[in-house]
Amino acid sequence: MQLTAEKKKELFKKYGSNEKDTGSTEAQIALFSQRISHLTSHLKTSKNDYHTQRSLLKLVGKRRRLLDYLKGKDIDKYRAIIKALKLRK
Repeated sequence: MQLTAEKKKELFKKYGSNEKDTGSTEAQIALFSQRISHLTSHLKTSKNDYHTQRSLLKLVGKRRRLLDYLKGKDIDKYRAIIKALKLRK
């Protein structure tokens, strides 16, 4: 199940400042987390799908870099997004 436009707007509204705020770090992290969970569930059924596995690893790296950036910029927002998305770290 791909992300629909309505689902993306809900994510941006919840984690960004408004539904058109697609560029904020928090909104991008939330979007990547949603895509990561979707790809993870796909890989549980399709173990030999190496293309998806590589895409998943790239997304995890992008999210990690954004989290590191946010941690250096504003530690309170970092802690809030980690808690809201229930990420480890």
